[in-house]
Amino acid sequence: MEQIFFYIFAFIAVVSALAVILVKNPVHSAIYLILCLLQAAALFVLLRAPFLAAVQVFIYVGAVIVLFLFVVMVLDIGKEKFGERIHGQGFLAIPVVVLFLVITGYMVFKGRLIAPAGNFDESVLAKNTEVLGKLLYTKYIFPFEVVSILLLVALVGSIVLVLRKKDKRT
Repeated sequence: MEQIFFYIFAFIAVVSALAVILVKNPVHSAIYLILCLLQAAALFVLLRAPFLAAVQVFIYVGAVIVLFLFVVMVLDIGKEKFGERIHGQGFLAIPVVVLFLVITGYMVFKGRLIAPAGNFDESVLAKNTEVLGKLLYTKYIFPFEVVSILLLVALVGSIVLVLRKKDKRT
């Protein structure tokens, strides 16, 4: 039963990821990105990592996408600017995509992409979250702080852009 849900979530994630890059409207693209990130969170739940699923939803869907939408709305990126294509990119992209699909189909057909189902109880899941928290705030504290500063700089930069546009209008 889990495998059916995996294929459903994975299919929706791939389709929404394709829609992110194919849709002309940047707001619609951000909404498809939200759908893709929610599917990734659902896959985390299937992997029995509810903490990572919650972090995925709160941090990426809740904060980062809101920041993306805020920047898109403030900069007023129109369809004509957002949908520009680079000429000649299909010559490289099409063979890479076909090769990826062939390799993925071969792996699925041979049964090498099947993840073993584990039996996890509450104590193992609680320990998993504890270990993740200890690693995040000890070994990986520097990257964690760098990301937080980067998000703060992005927020301040978007506020500066808004204030600069208001000053030019008055």
